[in-house]
Amino acid sequence: MTGEGEEQLRVGARLFDAGEWWEAHEAWEVPWRTAAGTERDFLQALILLAAALHKRWHHGSLTHRNFRKAEVYLERLPDTYGGVDLRRLRSEVWAGLHDRARQPWLGLGPVPYAGE
Repeated sequence: MTGEGEEQLRVGARLFDAGEWWEAHEAWEVPWRTAAGTERDFLQALILLAAALHKRWHHGSLTHRNFRKAEVYLERLPDTYGGVDLRRLRSEVWAGLHDRARQPWLGLGPVPYAGE
């Protein structure tokens, strides 16, 4: 990822880590539009994970369809991609879909302080 795409990835990561999943989803759509190959799969997985969390906690969805869709893209990627431990992220999002207190963290910035 280059320039603007890298910046949008980080903007989305900050929003995701703050629990602003829809806004993270929107930020990642910018570089997703022009991405290809594994980069596109990576961004698509992040977008779907963010959408799953948003739909669960803002709309009450219990279906987790977007999480299942994200898994298809995650299976195409190595365990770590773009500086993100995707195995850990998948596990944290799954836990976060079942327990609002289990906030997933993307892992591109400093570890968030739980009291903030």
